[in-house]
Amino acid sequence: MARLATGIWVSAYLHRLGAEGIFAHIMHRGDDTAGAVLVKLATMDGQASAFQRSFDLATGDRTWVTLTSGAEPDVDAAIARQRGFDPDLWVIEVEDPRGRHLLDDPTLSG
Repeated sequence: MARLATGIWVSAYLHRLGAEGIFAHIMHRGDDTAGAVLVKLATMDGQASAFQRSFDLATGDRTWVTLTSGAEPDVDAAIARQRGFDPDLWVIEVEDPRGRHLLDDPTLSG
């Protein structure tokens, strides 16, 4: 199955979040075609989580897994380290006190 270009997926993700009234913005723009995406979820209470896409070796499916979670400055430091390894990395920040990120939405599986 063909994968969407990263820039198109990010645009669709931001639009989907906006439709649910969830604020999000691009913290770092990566490669439009094949850059990886990291999603930071800030719950507006000093806590955050960062999610990255991974492959389930048993099924071959792509899933979102937690890279790190905890105090927001610690999560930001982990994101900065990841960006140091991958300059093509996209970083999207989602701000939602209810903890919604919609990464499990099947319409965003591309």
